[in-house]
Amino acid sequence: MTGASSASTGIVVPPEEHQHELTFMQWPVSRQVYQEKEFLSILQQAIADIANTIVEFEPVVMLAAKHHHKKMRLLLSSKVVLWDIPTEDLWCRDSGPLFAKRSNGKLVVSHIQFNGWGDKQIHKHDGKIATAVANHLGLEVISSGLKGEPGGVEHDGHGLLMAHESSWVNKNRNPGLTRDEIEKKLLKAYGASQMIWSPGVWGEDITDYHIDSLARFTSPGRVLINLPDQPDEHDPFHLAALETYDRFLAAKLDVEVIPEPTIRRVKDIDFVTSYANYYVCNGGVIAAQFGDPETDAIAYKALQKHYPGREVVMLNVDALGEVGGGIHCATQQMPST
Repeated sequence: MTGASSASTGIVVPPEEHQHELTFMQWPVSRQVYQEKEFLSILQQAIADIANTIVEFEPVVMLAAKHHHKKMRLLLSSKVVLWDIPTEDLWCRDSGPLFAKRSNGKLVVSHIQFNGWGDKQIHKHDGKIATAVANHLGLEVISSGLKGEPGGVEHDGHGLLMAHESSWVNKNRNPGLTRDEIEKKLLKAYGASQMIWSPGVWGEDITDYHIDSLARFTSPGRVLINLPDQPDEHDPFHLAALETYDRFLAAKLDVEVIPEPTIRRVKDIDFVTSYANYYVCNGGVIAAQFGDPETDAIAYKALQKHYPGREVVMLNVDALGEVGGGIHCATQQMPST
């Protein structure tokens, strides 16, 4: 863990569990990305299910080009608001706006430039979404000087960040920048003062192993982490996860482990089974269930314990796991002012 002053930044990204004004989401439409029309329909239904659940707790704005809105209305609750901002894919955590606050409470967008996870995915619109939303809201955009994704860094909103080096210290995002230089920019972008790094995994998945698929801050100094009961010594993700776990313990964090499911509906080896990829909204926690009664129940109880007073809702969002993500990846909160 290293330290750096955040006194000069003037902005702080609030923790996810603080009060929200609303949740932003993106509608997936790209047939370049999702060539099978039937699967795209299944994925759209999963996004609708998430939005329709969150909107019972707080307002939801779904982003999509206007010509898609009529069909979207067939799946979405009438409470979900539609904005005419074109999208390709659903990953609002990564390409959507990262909101921060100035000391006077004024909202700004602390901008980390999305580049398709290191130019792995061609896009025309998703790299422009954060600034389009900022312009729609009349908010200042403050550049971080980084290419990457907010899903690749976890923050507790009280000065501490954690990330996998593979998602940041990577020539496909930030060529020519050292880890220390990237750290300074991340600390400034979040208004944080300390950073925990772990190596991660380079080049094995589209995100280069986003931290939010493995572990989450639930409050200052407290972490939930999703680990396999029986790690495979030949699986780079298992080995990297254990290394990250050790880094948390060395940093004296209070860490609770949720086991990965041993029973699941989707058998694909690349399927993402992350209980940690949940979303905290006003009065609720929206999480995935995978069809393993034992581990689903463990995850449910852990989330209840870490977020007392909130209703935990678990959804079947297997379609997102099939394309490498989860509920947290599909959402981005706008803090209340």
